[in-house]
Amino acid sequence: MRALKVLVVGMGVLIVVGTVTLVVLVIQRASKAVPSAPAVVAVPAGTPLPAGLTLSQPAGSRIGGIAPGGEGRIAVWVQRPDGDRVVILDTRSGQAVGEVRLGE
Repeated sequence: MRALKVLVVGMGVLIVVGTVTLVVLVIQRASKAVPSAPAVVAVPAGTPLPAGLTLSQPAGSRIGGIAPGGEGRIAVWVQRPDGDRVVILDTRSGQAVGEVRLGE
C-alpha cells in the first residue's frame, strides 16, 4: 500500500512539472515575433481610415481590426449585425476591391 501511495505522489509531481514546462514553452514561443505575419491593429469605432477612406456599412457596424494587405491595399475587419466581414480597400482609389464574409 505504501508503494502505491509513493507511486501516486510521484506521478502527481510529474504531471505538475510537465504542465509547468508546457506553459513556459508556450509563453516563450508566443513571445517571439513572426516577421512575415501582418499585425492586426484594433481601432475604436468611428476612427477614420487612412487617406480619408470611408466604408459604407449598415448602422451597428464597427471596425474590429485593420491589417496591411500589400500593394496599396488594406484589409478591414468589419463586425456587422448580420455577420463579420473582411473588406479589402485600395488606398489609392479609395474603393472597396473585395469582401470576404466570415461565419457563413
